Amino acid sequence: MSAQLLLVDDEPGLREAVQAYLEDSGFSVNVASNAKLGWELVQQKRPDLVITDVMMPQVDGYQFLKQLRDDPRFKALPVVFLTARGMTSDRILGYQAGCDAYISKPFDPDELVAIVENLLERREATAKTGDGETPDITELASQIAEIKSLLTGRSGITQTPAPIKIDLTPREQSVLDLVAQGLMNKEIARRLETSVRNVEKYVSRLFSKTGTNSRTELVRYALEHGLTK
Repeated sequence: MSAQLLLVDDEPGLREAVQAYLEDSGFSVNVASNAKLGWELVQQKRPDLVITDVMMPQVDGYQFLKQLRDDPRFKALPVVFLTARGMTSDRILGYQAGCDAYISKPFDPDELVAIVENLLERREATAKTGDGETPDITELASQIAEIKSLLTGRSGITQTPAPIKIDLTPREQSVLDLVAQGLMNKEIARRLETSVRNVEKYVSRLFSKTGTNSRTELVRYALEHGLTK
């Protein structure tokens, strides 16, 4: 399956040319004419990488990038800036804002493809390492964000009058409480002074005992049935 890219640029000619070149290079490309549409597509399509212009009306590339970096789901999403502003100070601003690469217009499309391929390879390599942490970092970050959203609105969650009795060991209860706080496996392992693999085993047992399949479902179940505070 080809990598999914999102291209955000308000210049129709450049947008179409870059899209065509990237698709000829084997990528699947969605396009947006402004950052507002770009943000909607990021949430809908969950691209592997974003290429965005900097100088755009209403919401510019810096603001768009900040919106991405402020959301746990997209904090690690690779972002490439395309811009006509090629001054060193502009590049520094771009990197300080959190972009992964900065290409000045006009540019060689082969260079763009090389940068995209490099960033995607680095992202894949990072996802495959990490002391046994869940490989799909983006999906896990999304679940953590949903958990935090659940906690924020927990007053709206109806708890059943008689909590379901589920026998949890003290360690399983500790892991459940920390999952419900939105912590990732590595953070839980550090807090409980155990290995990430052990935490994963406890989380799997919790899934089995509660009949849930994801951290979000587990936290919702725990909150609804009084299994965690």
